[in-house]
Amino acid sequence: MQDHEFDPITPEELAEREREAELARKIRREVVRIQRGEADDELREDAEREEAERREREEAEERERKRASSTFRQLISGTILLRKEASEAYPYLLCIAGMFFLSIVVMFWSLHLDRRYSRLEREVQMLRERSVRLQQQRYRVTTHSAVAEELRARGIELYDPVVPGEIIE
Repeated sequence: MQDHEFDPITPEELAEREREAELARKIRREVVRIQRGEADDELREDAEREEAERREREEAEERERKRASSTFRQLISGTILLRKEASEAYPYLLCIAGMFFLSIVVMFWSLHLDRRYSRLEREVQMLRERSVRLQQQRYRVTTHSAVAEELRARGIELYDPVVPGEIIE
């Protein structure tokens, strides 16, 4: 059996003492640096670096805000529909879309009716022309000279009545 000496300092206490000693060394180093003036330069550099980083962040945010706020870009990308103002206007946008659809339907319907009207107009014109030709043929066939010619061709003589005609009432 070996006899171990009792150590009153626990490993946790030892670690705590080492941390305190390390912290004291760091504080002494900083005090020396401050007394030499090195810390002021470093603090100034840190402040300048932080200021530059802040400006870069602000510029990046401004660019992003400009890019995001461009209505044309939002319209093209479709992100305009994600804005709160646009989401409140959805019923109106749907109504406008419905009216656009209705106007397209009405336009094609009127185009269809216009084409039908034009076709019927051409048919009426053709029927008028045919009617005029038939009237011309009928007139040619029913004139006095045409009737006399036809009767001569059939061997029937045409003569004028001796007694004037009577008017029948």
